[in-house]
Amino acid sequence: MTFNDTSSLPAYLRSRRSGKPRDLAAPGPSLDQLTEMVAIAARTPDHGKLAPWRFVIIPDDKRDALSELITKAYLAEKPDAGRLEIEAMVQFAHQAPSLIVILSAPRIGSHIPLWEQELSAGAAAMNLLHAAHALGFAGGWLTAWPAYNETVRNAFGSADEKIAGFVFLGTPSKDLEERPRPALGDILSIWSGAGS
Repeated sequence: MTFNDTSSLPAYLRSRRSGKPRDLAAPGPSLDQLTEMVAIAARTPDHGKLAPWRFVIIPDDKRDALSELITKAYLAEKPDAGRLEIEAMVQFAHQAPSLIVILSAPRIGSHIPLWEQELSAGAAAMNLLHAAHALGFAGGWLTAWPAYNETVRNAFGSADEKIAGFVFLGTPSKDLEERPRPALGDILSIWSGAGS
């Protein structure tokens, strides 16, 4: 699809849906396509030109290692975990054909507020989902327990960084669901001036 006819752009943007990672199947993006997606994702608002985010591609042959890392970290924190909990941790890393971990990597000591840097990381993640959609794939952005665990984070980054999310990418194996969207009247207002 080209966007010479800009009337199609709003409809195209409205067509983006998140895919449930467990429902994303092959084919997934190639390494070249993943690299292109990251280049697009990096075209994001970034006050101070700090690039306060990083992307880590998890190759197919490292999914078992990621699964083992997550499972061991979970059991270290919750040694009495039940079978279903453990299976969920094992399965987490194996969803969808492709996986990119996004890190919020703020520049500590910068005059740019931390909050703005974290917002930029979220914008980069959203751009990654738009890039996937533009290339004909679907993506699912998950956090879940692994995103908040220090051991898992340390496998990808430093103490100043946070996992902003795991973005799973592939081809939908079923129609993507439209989720309920808020009524514009609930989220949009027009300011009528101070003190009014």
